[in-house]
Amino acid sequence: MALTSLDDLVAAQGDLRGRRVLVRSDLNVPLDGTTITDDGRVRASVPTWQRLLDAGARVVVVAHLGRPKGAPEAKYSLAPVAERVRELLPSTTVRFAGVTVGGEAQEAADALGDGELLLVENLRFNAGETSKDDAERAAFARELAALVGGADGPAAGLYVSDGFGVVHRKQASVYDVAQLLPHAAGGLVEAETAVLQRLTTDPARPYAVVLGGAKVSDKLAVIENLLGTADRLLVGGGMVFTFLAAQGHEVGKSLLEADQVETVRGYLATAAERGVEVVLPVDVVAATAFSADADHEVVPADAIPADRMGLDIGPESARLFAERLADTRTVFWNGPMGAFEMAPYAEGTRELAKALAEVTRAGGLTVVGGGDSAAAVRSLGFADDDFGHISTGGGASLEYLEGKTLPGLSVLS
Repeated sequence: MALTSLDDLVAAQGDLRGRRVLVRSDLNVPLDGTTITDDGRVRASVPTWQRLLDAGARVVVVAHLGRPKGAPEAKYSLAPVAERVRELLPSTTVRFAGVTVGGEAQEAADALGDGELLLVENLRFNAGETSKDDAERAAFARELAALVGGADGPAAGLYVSDGFGVVHRKQASVYDVAQLLPHAAGGLVEAETAVLQRLTTDPARPYAVVLGGAKVSDKLAVIENLLGTADRLLVGGGMVFTFLAAQGHEVGKSLLEADQVETVRGYLATAAERGVEVVLPVDVVAATAFSADADHEVVPADAIPADRMGLDIGPESARLFAERLADTRTVFWNGPMGAFEMAPYAEGTRELAKALAEVTRAGGLTVVGGGDSAAAVRSLGFADDDFGHISTGGGASLEYLEGKTLPGLSVLS
């Protein structure tokens, strides 16, 4: 898919001084109260803002945080994010408006000078952002376009889509506003799309996909699609217990989607027919409860005690996974190997990250597929450059790999 790029937009529009640009960024960061615990998405957004600011544009950033229900909720305010943006852009005037559109937000946008940036309050404090009603969504999109002067006149507003984590959503700030203003994909969306194209179009081989996380049902479509592309499929996390059950093993109190066992059994058969190697854990860390303080032990994956639940892959499994990744040239990873937030169950994810870092050092392409995976590698002390690419959009990445058309990309093509 060919996207209109930021370079294309700048070339077509010429001088951006005096022009306002609406940038849809993904600033949906994890917060502990008002403290950002992982600022990866904010840092990933800076290059596109900086490119526009350097060109003299007046930048209005819109984004969401959390899942408010169409009305303001203090815990989801973007105010803490605005403080981090100021720290990351120390030489730029950065303003924050406590509303999204109209009133204070419109006044602040109208007052912007060249090379200044305004972040407005959470998009999802407005019902029109996520509405299923096309007219309601379009009306809110017009209010967003008004922040940058609308679509009319010699200084008409421009739109840059740089929130890859939401391009799979048909929302006002992602889809509808792009139909109102001259538009382009930001650098982050371009980079994410280019990486995913490498994963789906003639990837360097061997090509391994590592899937974890809680539920196999969240990844059914991507498994089905990748069975025609990948050479190896490595499975961990909570979803692995449905695979083990499909092989006839007892999984104790582990997370199990019983209604997906037959589907997974079919995937295992398809993989065998197509010569795709499926690698499952040979041992797991099994605990008496979902707690860091619970009694836990390493047990064979095919003999989990009935009174225990698996909360991480075991050390032999970690070694097996590392071995099966050692010669790969392309790896896509989405989902942690266990409940990494609790120290006793973090080692599987840590060892997998080490294995991917080795592939990176050997010149392979390693892609960490956003969401919990990105949070895990950072919380476990890994640097972003230990991997070829850390995605900012878990759900969007998966839907792209499923072969779906993503509204926020199709509208930019």
